[in-house]
Amino acid sequence: MGSPTAMRAFRSLQPSICASCRSSLPNQSLAPLRPFSSSVRSHARDASPRGSLDQTLGAVAHNFKRASDDFGNMIPPSGKFANLVKQEWEEDLRHHLHIYSHKHNTHITLSKPNRDSLISVSCGNIGFRKAGRGTYDAAYQLAAFVMSRIQDKGLLPDIEKLELIYRGFGPGREAVTKAILGSEGKYLRDKIVKLSDSTRLKFGGTRSKKPRRLG
Repeated sequence: MGSPTAMRAFRSLQPSICASCRSSLPNQSLAPLRPFSSSVRSHARDASPRGSLDQTLGAVAHNFKRASDDFGNMIPPSGKFANLVKQEWEEDLRHHLHIYSHKHNTHITLSKPNRDSLISVSCGNIGFRKAGRGTYDAAYQLAAFVMSRIQDKGLLPDIEKLELIYRGFGPGREAVTKAILGSEGKYLRDKIVKLSDSTRLKFGGTRSKKPRRLG
């Protein structure tokens, strides 16, 4: 059996109302008492989730507006530094020299900045026929002919900037490059400001033509 001191402590924790009187009291008073507590019992208020959510969103919006005002002064005006760096897609006034080379022929076209053609010739226009049009020598002579034609027509002073546009991987690609780097292109190569390649690359697509077999 437990000690008398422990029994007294256990009885002090129980309510001091008898069973007959307890039934006549309202239900609120029947709630168990909290031992060793001197604070006044009070029911928690019904929290309003809508009100707290509105307050939270309002605080977030206020902080965001204050942050945007602080960092807004760091962005310079749109018109102040508009012309500081020229964008890549903004083309300036430059002529275009198109070099289309495949295994059968080489085509060279000089065009204005608005893409209007000034000179357009191929190896067949300078006397080469049949298989001779696809040779390295034919492409070299074609490049020399085009550069002399540019000088004869007086187009050289009008060309301030020139862009070379290669297409294809025939023998004329290297031949035209050698002609530009040689004595034939000494008046033209200083005006070149950009090199680009517009060779078509097929990803999947239709079935290719059957390779030609000789012999």
